[in-house]
Amino acid sequence: MTLRPLNIDPNKCFIGGAWVNALGGGTLDLMNPSDGSVLCKIARGDAVDIDRAVGAAGAALAGEWGQATASERGRVLAKIGRLVLENIDELATLESMDVGKPLTQARADVVALARYMEFYGGAADKVHGETIPYLDGYTVYTLREPHGVTGHIIPWNYPMQIIGRSVGAALAMGNTGVLKPAEEACLTALAFAEIARQAGLPDGALNVVPGLGAEAGSALTKHPRVRHISFTGSVGVGKLIQEVAAAHVVPVTLELGGKSPQLVFDDADVDAALPFLVNAGIQNAGQTCSASSRILVHRSRFDEVVMKMAAKYRDLRAGPALDDHHIGPLVSMRQKEIVDEFIAKGHDLEIAARGEIIDGAPSGGAYVTPTLFADVDPGHTLAQDEIFGPVQVVIPFDDEAEAVAIANGTDFGLVASVWSQDGARQMRLAKQLRAGQVFLNNYGAGGGVELPFGGTGLSGHGREKGFEALYGFSTLKTVAAYHG
Repeated sequence: MTLRPLNIDPNKCFIGGAWVNALGGGTLDLMNPSDGSVLCKIARGDAVDIDRAVGAAGAALAGEWGQATASERGRVLAKIGRLVLENIDELATLESMDVGKPLTQARADVVALARYMEFYGGAADKVHGETIPYLDGYTVYTLREPHGVTGHIIPWNYPMQIIGRSVGAALAMGNTGVLKPAEEACLTALAFAEIARQAGLPDGALNVVPGLGAEAGSALTKHPRVRHISFTGSVGVGKLIQEVAAAHVVPVTLELGGKSPQLVFDDADVDAALPFLVNAGIQNAGQTCSASSRILVHRSRFDEVVMKMAAKYRDLRAGPALDDHHIGPLVSMRQKEIVDEFIAKGHDLEIAARGEIIDGAPSGGAYVTPTLFADVDPGHTLAQDEIFGPVQVVIPFDDEAEAVAIANGTDFGLVASVWSQDGARQMRLAKQLRAGQVFLNNYGAGGGVELPFGGTGLSGHGREKGFEALYGFSTLKTVAAYHG
């Protein structure tokens, strides 16, 4: 398979500005989740390839990219954004085939990637230090400097968006990077590397090494010359990465998922909320860290909300990604098995509604029927564990205190939403809800790249997006000059 018009050979690594074979010679099958066929072969990079990539990143840091001014870095990132949009059709098709997401959603991800490059391109020369009033005879100021070589391990659910918010921010601050994409979905990561090269990113500033997490990913987190690690993925792997990074005293940004609630009060505009209540749970087949898988509803509006959500669910259709249905397949058969096991655990619960898998959907595709459960106990596994599939539960509550207790009653803390016309309640709950982002009478705020994103508890720590990501990808230096 050749990716055209970018002319990328997907079974190679991108190291030092060149397409090279993995030194071990191994490859992996990349599956099409819509029908179970093999899309292509990808390189099976390992520790040797990671070491080559870190060396190339170090050379770029000591060379052209490390010597570039902030405004020069910004111009390169802005050009990358323009080239991303010029290749929107190809990138969206690759993402749709690779991840399984409907084509419309994949196109939105391309636009988001371009927007990240535009934002960080414009922000690169706007991250300032400050002067600090101090003792007589001193001038004290601070500088923000890059960490150095950064490691980026991204998941399969939103490759382009996470490249944008992670790699884009790191490059803007003058770091160089090694990117290890998920072995289930890495085509747009490889395509992005070629686009960045065409935009003038110096050789070695960004390197991409596909491979298994236990091989290439592990080697990247353990490498002694990697000075910052950004990881989005499972809680278990995030814990391991943090333990390994501690050996080299390396800072880590972790985004590890969630069990995000939306709280619907008795005074809510349910019709305005309805599209958010459903779409935030089934977008990308529910394979979203910030998916709203718990809907908490005041008992006086409970039957109404369940009835209206159920009507939406009955209209949902799952089918091949490129056919652009509401929902595509899950990324793999293994992920389908996991989600099917969760749905089976709800055998004793009320199923309010289910969508459909279209007639004629390929038998080898990883399809799951969208399922809405009603009147679920807050302690049930479906209300506690991250499912990562098109499954939502609706939970009743009687008052504000109970709603907050249920919302905060999981180990996660990524996103929450409040639907109410009471301004005082909105302000109270914005403070009380344990989440990195709280949305009032909306959910997601359109995914703005300017809005700091991250969680608490098992959802991780550190912030991506906005200027907070730039601060995270830099280290602060204090300079105190005595001049008498």
